[in-house]
Order: sequence, then C-alpha cells, then structure tokens
Amino acid sequence: MKLLMTGDEAIARGAYEAGVLVASAYPGTPSTEIMENFSQYEGIYAEWAVNEKVACEVAAGASIRGVRAFAAMKHVGLNVAADAFMSFSYQVINGGFVLVTADEPSMYSSQNEQDSRYYAYFGKTALIEPSDSQECLDFMKYAFEISEKYETPVLFRVTTRICHSKSLVELGERFVPPIREFKKDPRKLLMVPANSKMRHPQIEEQRIKDLKQYSNNCPLNKIEINDTKIGIIANGISYQYAKEVFGENASYLKIGMSNPMPDKLIKEFAEKVDKLYVIEENEPFMETQIKAMGISCTGKELFPICWELSPEIIREKLLGDSPSISYNSEVQAPLRPPVLCAGCPHRGLFYELGKYKDKAYFSGDIGCYTLGAMNPLNALDSLICMGGAITGAHGFEKATEMSGSEKFKKSFGIIGDSTFFHSGITGLINAVYNNSPITTIILDNSITGMTGHQDNPGTGKNVMGQIAPIIDIQGLCYACGIKKENLVVVDPYDLTKTKEAIKQGYEAAEPFVIITKRECALLKPIVKARSKMKCQVDKEKCRRCKMCLRSGCPALQLGEKVSIDQNQCNGCSVCLQICPFGAIERVGE
Repeated sequence: MKLLMTGDEAIARGAYEAGVLVASAYPGTPSTEIMENFSQYEGIYAEWAVNEKVACEVAAGASIRGVRAFAAMKHVGLNVAADAFMSFSYQVINGGFVLVTADEPSMYSSQNEQDSRYYAYFGKTALIEPSDSQECLDFMKYAFEISEKYETPVLFRVTTRICHSKSLVELGERFVPPIREFKKDPRKLLMVPANSKMRHPQIEEQRIKDLKQYSNNCPLNKIEINDTKIGIIANGISYQYAKEVFGENASYLKIGMSNPMPDKLIKEFAEKVDKLYVIEENEPFMETQIKAMGISCTGKELFPICWELSPEIIREKLLGDSPSISYNSEVQAPLRPPVLCAGCPHRGLFYELGKYKDKAYFSGDIGCYTLGAMNPLNALDSLICMGGAITGAHGFEKATEMSGSEKFKKSFGIIGDSTFFHSGITGLINAVYNNSPITTIILDNSITGMTGHQDNPGTGKNVMGQIAPIIDIQGLCYACGIKKENLVVVDPYDLTKTKEAIKQGYEAAEPFVIITKRECALLKPIVKARSKMKCQVDKEKCRRCKMCLRSGCPALQLGEKVSIDQNQCNGCSVCLQICPFGAIERVGE
C-alpha cells in the first residue's frame, strides 16, 4: 500500500516496521511530528522526555537491554544530548540504537543554524541522510541493521524540507527481531577510563574500517551516470534540488550514508566526470573530506554556507540563469510581526514587567514567551538557550555585584513550565545554592506551547494519551530551596496581583520565584470554555489614548476609535484593566 507521507511520518513508520519497541523524544520543530506519529502505533512504548539528554539516555538503556530503540530531537536538542551520545558511542551496541536529529537551515524556529553531521564525525558513528519520505522509511530499517551489525549508534540526520515535504511511500510489514540477550560485561558497557581506553582503539581500528567498507558498497550511496561533463555529489534534499535543475544532463553520486564517507566510491565517480561539484546545505562537511582525498571539486566557492539551498540558487550559481518565471502582484500582503496570541496569559506579565525595563535585566528563554521581547512589550533582553534564563540572570547579577554598578542591579529570569522541567531546575538550584537574589518567573501555561501543544510533566497526560502524574512546580521550587515566603503564585490575567508580585520580586534580597498560572488560550477546552467571553469598546467613552495598545494584543484595532476583533478576543480583560477611562467592558461571562 502506498500513502502520501511527510518525512517525519515516514521516519515513524520506518521505526515501527524496523521493530522498534522503545522511543523517547523531546519536541522541537521540525522533528516534533516523529514522536506524535510513532506514539499512535500499537505494541510500542513512546514518551516525551523532559529533555533531549534524557531521551538519548532512555533509548540507550533500552538498547543495552537488547531491544531496538530510537531518540528524536531537533539540532539544538542534539547539543543537549551530546554528552550521552558521545559516551554511548564508545559502548558496544546490543539492540539497535538510532538518534534522529532534524536540522533547520534558515532557522525558521531556531536560535542557530548548525550542521549536526559533525556529531557523527566526532562520535565516530554511522551517519544516514535520506532525501525523500520513501528513503526516510527505508533508511530507518538500514540504520538499525547497521547499528546492530557494526555495534555502533547511528545518527539519522534530516532537514526541514525532508521532515515536512510529502511524497508517496510504499509501506511494508512490521518485523520485530528477537530481543537480544543482555549480558553483564563492564568492559563493553561501563565506560570508566580503563575500559574507554581499550574501546577507543577498537573503534578506530575496527568499527570505522568496517563502516567505511560498508559505505563504499551499500545501497545508500549510489552512482548515477548520465552526461559526464558535470558530476554532482549531493546528499539529502540537495540531491533532489540538483536533479530538478539538471535532470539527465549531469551525473550524480547520491550520498545516503555520509559518515564514514565512501572514499573509493567518490574517487571512482570523480574519475568519470569532467567537472565535479559538491552540493550540500550549510557546512562543507563532504566537500572538506573530498578535498582532503586530493580530489578537485567546487562547492562553497559557489554555494552559500548560510540558509537553505533551493533549485533557483543551484541554477543561478551553475548555469547563470535567473528564474524564468516571476510572480508580481499589485496586492501586497500586510506585514504581521510575531506577536503573542490574543488572550495569551503571558501578555499581562510582560506588560507589567516592561515597566521595569530601565531598572532591571530580563534574561529570557526558549518558548512562546520569547515574543515578550517584541514591541510594544520590550520585556526581554537576552536569550541564550533552553534553560539559560535562570543561570543567565544569575551570572548577570553576580557580574553587576562585582562591578559595583547600581544600574540594572536586579535580574529576572523568565522561563516556561516545559522549559523549566527541561533544564531550568538545575539553574534554580544553582541560584539558591549560591544565594543569588535573582527573581525567577515561571510562566506555567500547562502545555508545551511553541511546538504545538505537546504534553509535559505538568499537564497530566503523556504522549500516548494516558493519564500521568502532575509534577507540582510550586512544590518543586520549595524542594530546590526556595523559602515559602519567597514564592508567589498569580493569575497573569489579574494585572493588580501580577504588579504586586513583580514589585515583591524586584525588592527581594534572596532568591525569589513568581509562578504565573493560567492555561494557554489556544487549548481546545479553554477555547470552548471562553468562546462567549469577549471584551468590547464603548465608543462614547474611548478617548483614543492608545494605552490599551501597549498590551500588544492583536485583537485590538485602531481606527477613529479603538475596536476589538471579536473573532480573536477571549475576554482575558488585560486591555480592560489597562484602559484609564473605563471604555472597555467584558461581556458573555
């Protein structure tokens, strides 16, 4: 049977058909849908882990037990998992282990544009790169076979266009191989220095040697000879783009297994073509190694190291052609700056917090609430990484203390509930342990919002739809050492209480925590419950002072007077509380 599937759907299907029994992931665009789809199959265990390192370790533990397992995450998540991945690469694999990483060229929802292929090179593991949805399914099966045969973790790298593009996929049957026997053998599993020292030479002398031989002879790497004037070495989506531009007017070496590189195959291909090009997104991962083999080729001299590639870029750089078709329209789509949704519970907090922007430093984190940095709220100053809000605020505060400056003497760390579970807890412990008088604000909207409403330890459900215990954030903060008198829980829709809490936090001389607790406005039960709650403007009372617009709510519209889009409004009443003339009222309680 054939189905139209995205790459993420096909990866999930490939893992299912490969007989995977255990899978763990952390959501992150463009990888999120892998676990969402895999969790729907029967006869498997799937979970959202609290972070990517945990996901990698869970899958590694399952692999040690002798079952096939995988972990999935986006590229920046692999940074979090790197400690576990690099250490596990030294161990002898029992059940097949695959780590799926989804890179995001052009950074549509990421803080950097890294090329994860280097992790496979550093980790001395196999690296697989599919170029369409069918290969996502097929190559997952190969990945587990490679992992078990060569006793190696496999890094399965995809990119945004592979993850989200759809193509026809031929489905197969699920085959669960016999669970491998677990044998206690510290020399293979316990990576203390003495054992690691023995494993490293084995990896260099045997694993890499065997993998390279396989790479040169496997069906994942293949030569396609057409016109030999131009030869193209390409991987992933770059191969599809090159084929779209040149068709049969060029020859191709399609790379599906890119670590170790198939050196003999590359040399063979290079001898058959007149001019050799290496086409790959972002870093010159393949190009550098090919040139190190003494093979002349052209790559990043022409193709940009930043952003996504496209057929248009390849056509322009190699053929000198501009796009033959241009699309012009007299109608210009209005610009829509990124903004918190109407009714977002974070808006009230950032509105009140922004009043301190000239007196305090705001250390932000990864999530919807990063939009608190946008006009007109302007209530975030920095963004480091997942979980970096609290530790960043602590470092800033200590540096300010050492400098003796009175400016920005107070530091706030602003973090979401899911991100707090992910990697914020250790930062809070660090702040308490080092007696840092920072104020941590945990925005608890009871969901992982930015990636599309995935459950987390605070939601009461797991990825398989089962009821799960709810981790109490307030109790967790107490357990981290926060004193009861230094913790306040507020409803961010209540601006008066929110203002009072921020003032307490600003004046606190000890580690202080504010928890804003209100569900995401876009959760289906919340949308339904508040469907008839609206705010509206009394045109007679409105003086067009524009104070309400300072909330940044997209439902507010400015004409002759202010109006409120009833299709967006959920009656949160933040604008009502801001209006100094009582011109806004709430209806439909």
